Amino acid sequence: MGRIRRAELVNLCIFAFGRYIDYRLTEVKSELEEAFGEIDFVSKPLDFGKYTHYYNKEMGEGKIEGQFIGFKELIHPVELAHAKLVTNAIEQAHTLEGNRTVNLDAGYVHHTQFVLASTKPQGNRIYIGKGIYAEVTLYFAEGAYKPLKYTYPNYTNQDYIFEITKMRKLFLSKRKS
Repeated sequence: MGRIRRAELVNLCIFAFGRYIDYRLTEVKSELEEAFGEIDFVSKPLDFGKYTHYYNKEMGEGKIEGQFIGFKELIHPVELAHAKLVTNAIEQAHTLEGNRTVNLDAGYVHHTQFVLASTKPQGNRIYIGKGIYAEVTLYFAEGAYKPLKYTYPNYTNQDYIFEITKMRKLFLSKRKS
């Protein structure tokens, strides 16, 4: 019989994307900090639009970029479902004529994996409560994050993995203290 262990804390992060992402982040930053605490990481802007045109109808034609946002306080992984509900509410509050202006994908960084939350069930996602599912998007092995067969194409890009790895290093330093 295996020994029951306490879950390790994780680093909540959000991948925010939309047109004019720098402006969109200034619109939602205070709401994110009110909900999740101090932001201690913001990635460089990353091209998102080259991976899908799915959001063009809703967000408009033009360059869609994204940025990772990390939060100072570590959380218990069970809090991911709540974080997804909060980010959905913030997205809803920033709609324009019924369309989202910003998409906020909640997830977390752990030293062994990068996990994203979703409202959509799939064969590779586990139900975590409150109508939310979670998927391991990247796993850490042999000194680097690696994608899985189902990983969204943008998360297989080395620029994305580089930023997630930076969040992992920050997470590891917070975990020690």
